[in-house]
Amino acid sequence: MPSPKIPAKSLEVRLARHLEGPITLDHFDVVQAELAEPGDGEVVVRNDFMQLTAVMQDLMTPAPDLPMPPYEVGKRLWGGGVGTVVHSNSPDLAVGDLVQNMDGWAEYSVGPAGQYYKSDPTLYPSPEYYLTQGPTAYHGIADVAEVGEGDVVFVSGAAGGVGSLAGQIAKCRGAKRVIGSAGSKAKVEYLVNELGYDAAFDYHDGPVVDRLRELAPDGINVFFDTVGGEQFEAAVQVAAQDARFALCGALSGQVGNSEGAFPRLDIMTAIVRQIVLRPFATFHTPEQIWAWHQHFSQWLKEGKFVLPGTIIEGGLSQAPTGLLNLLTGKYQGNVVVKLSES
Repeated sequence: MPSPKIPAKSLEVRLARHLEGPITLDHFDVVQAELAEPGDGEVVVRNDFMQLTAVMQDLMTPAPDLPMPPYEVGKRLWGGGVGTVVHSNSPDLAVGDLVQNMDGWAEYSVGPAGQYYKSDPTLYPSPEYYLTQGPTAYHGIADVAEVGEGDVVFVSGAAGGVGSLAGQIAKCRGAKRVIGSAGSKAKVEYLVNELGYDAAFDYHDGPVVDRLRELAPDGINVFFDTVGGEQFEAAVQVAAQDARFALCGALSGQVGNSEGAFPRLDIMTAIVRQIVLRPFATFHTPEQIWAWHQHFSQWLKEGKFVLPGTIIEGGLSQAPTGLLNLLTGKYQGNVVVKLSES
């Protein structure tokens, strides 16, 4: 296959300054950068889609306490992307190959072939299916919480990129009842009518503990938490004996003030019910990622799963606004930006 014409410059997004207050568009620089010439063993990739996730906000802070590299002022942001090889100086990748990479905040990426992950273009209906928070949701539900037959599962932030997958995974693994929380009536209806949740509620509608007791009168066996704050405190009160808590995030502390990141733990209740707290990080191993793709692709073929989400049109320049909108809850499910019309 002949190589397409490679541009001399590529649009990319850099960190303008560290985040020390509310995130704004002023924290991003969208620039035209010179595209490096590929050397021996290197390839040029046109990114077709990039993924947006809430953790990107944390990476913009001066010293995020996360098991992943922070963003640096004046340098391009990093994040998941999927695209097409448009030039190759390596026998390992050919022009036209579909690849995943971590250079998503750029229209084009140049680097050694080994830093790109060749992907099967026939596995999914479209390349953006590779850009999900599925590895986090699957690892948390299957490995950390060990959801199985008969479990009653509560997922906080259930309409988000992780939660919208976690609930479906729990159902596929045999959970008896899956309950989700969200921030609007429309999202609650979406969870039940589109994603197969057995029940859902708007966390604005009164005390969360009251809603949970109503929807899970015999208690919850598993709590998959992306929110923290009041929802964590309520889950402790409604936990069944030997309940497992998979702690994935603390969105109530990431957006606005930080109070939601510091929920109170009713220690006596946790002791009496022998609640197991299992926090886990989201920087995944190849084995965890492969496990997700194996199950996800199979469940899609069997009609047991849908990929909820939003595709933002307009190219890379729309990515900063897209991240701000994601953090304020504008979107449902997985959020990707379409970078290329090809």
